[in-house]
Amino acid sequence: MLQKNTKRPIPFFYKLIAALLALFLMFMIASLCGAAKTPLPDVWLALTSNVKNDVTLMLREIRFPREIAAIFVGAALSVSGAIMQGLTRNPLADPGLLGLTAGASAALAITGALMPSANYFAITIACFIGAAIGTLLVFGISMINRRSVSPLRIVLAGAAVSSFLYAISEGVGIYFKLSKNVTMWTAGGLIGTTWTQLQLIIPIIIIGVLISLFLARQLTILSLNEEVAVGLGQKTTQVRILLFVIIILLAGASVALVGNMVFIGLMIPHIVRAIVGTDYRFILPMSAIIGATFMLFADTIGRTIYAPYETPVVAIVAVFGLPFFLIIVRKGGRMFS
Repeated sequence: MLQKNTKRPIPFFYKLIAALLALFLMFMIASLCGAAKTPLPDVWLALTSNVKNDVTLMLREIRFPREIAAIFVGAALSVSGAIMQGLTRNPLADPGLLGLTAGASAALAITGALMPSANYFAITIACFIGAAIGTLLVFGISMINRRSVSPLRIVLAGAAVSSFLYAISEGVGIYFKLSKNVTMWTAGGLIGTTWTQLQLIIPIIIIGVLISLFLARQLTILSLNEEVAVGLGQKTTQVRILLFVIIILLAGASVALVGNMVFIGLMIPHIVRAIVGTDYRFILPMSAIIGATFMLFADTIGRTIYAPYETPVVAIVAVFGLPFFLIIVRKGGRMFS
């Protein structure tokens, strides 16, 4: 006689605590590792006191800013990827694959060429505008013959638009002799992140993530069936517009801080669904935490694998992301769904 499976699922609260502990552990590992090895007592002093020496100053001015940047960029890209996958019901949706980061990168290059003295705030605004233009181009092309938008057509449109916008970035860089700066920025990386940059970017990311959590229930219903959402009285058009604005804010802020970064928004939501299911009230907060942890991990690997030289973090992410993307394509988007 078959026995019933009485194994009870682990409550979401415990999963959330475990994810937060993993994030804290990864933060401490990232603080300890790098071209300059730092002992744990010095890391603790840098975090909890005003003691100033060579090690604590290095941690506070160089290592901690890039770790904080990794946390918020990983969270922003993961949450924006999860929202995109829910809105479009497309398992391959990702800000880097659907034109958002390419649009932000092109806008950044154009701003650097036309306004070389632009401050960081102006660059950030340009990235938001570029991300919005990239989004409009992708969805405009995918809906050009007024048929329903299929996941394949969105991906193809995203690939075409991304290539076009990256070509614009490179062309602007060559013509205005900014190739080195454009390449360094669009390559994706956390080198040189400052507290001043973080003071501008972090509030934007926090606001975007908090609003997305507030709309998580509506996103869950939209991701399942739009007719049901309308039947339940949801204002689907307004919700979609607001969620797309959040995606643009999160992707634009990430590009303004670290440049082009793909695959994080694709991978993390799929992994999270295997842990918490399909309810976006659980997917979004868990994506933020696991995305932050993964970005810290990738940055730490990039700083240590060939120390004292640094491997671009975008290359580390691609090592994991590209095989993941190909597996999802082969499985038809059902890898972790």
